[in-house]
Amino acid sequence: MANIALIIAGGKGARMGQDIPKQFLNVEDKPVIMYTCEAFQNHPMIDAIVVVCIDGWERILDTYAKQFGITKLRAVVTGGHNGQDSIKRGIDAIAEQFEPSDLVLVHDGIRPMVSRDVITDCIRTTQLHGSAITCIPSVEALLKTDDHESCGEIVDRNIIMRTQTPQGFPLQTLLDMHREAAERGITNSVASCTLAIELGREVFISHGSERNLKLTTVEDIDLFKALLHAERSSWLKGGVR
Repeated sequence: MANIALIIAGGKGARMGQDIPKQFLNVEDKPVIMYTCEAFQNHPMIDAIVVVCIDGWERILDTYAKQFGITKLRAVVTGGHNGQDSIKRGIDAIAEQFEPSDLVLVHDGIRPMVSRDVITDCIRTTQLHGSAITCIPSVEALLKTDDHESCGEIVDRNIIMRTQTPQGFPLQTLLDMHREAAERGITNSVASCTLAIELGREVFISHGSERNLKLTTVEDIDLFKALLHAERSSWLKGGVR
């Protein structure tokens, strides 16, 4: 059974306010998307990588993959008009090369700090339960608002999980989900976990990390740089990454 990383890098990143897509921003002389690819390239349980790329950047991504030694890359697929469509294009490309029982880990291209432990737990939970949604608990107080100006209700943080990626499913399950979504007119679910739940499927939790940061704003890039330097400092002092 193969484990395939499906990295979604098809977004424009308008909230970042940069001239180039945020997944291609250079941080410490390396594009963000290459940090993400390297996390899966270096994981011993990952057999292949497929990247869904923003239209017009496919050749650039392929060039970077060669430069940074991403030898597990099997395909670069042009992204769709939204996240759900991009994921579908990715799993269709995977289906051309792999078996229905193989596992797919759908991951945001702008989560470059995903750790080996997070990937491992996602794979093992998917093998055990048939799905794995990387999550972390909510540690902040949660308030409900209807107008984004005032709050009058508390949400119990103990029943809230914050989702991350990767999100793991057997390839056949993902194919079935997207076929059923098309039949039911579901066209813009924000993630594989939300699509599964909209279709009435139960999903299971795997362990995430606060370091598994999603780069959405310029401030997130600053945090990413700080985490990179912290990991390098730990390594120099003999710590384990």
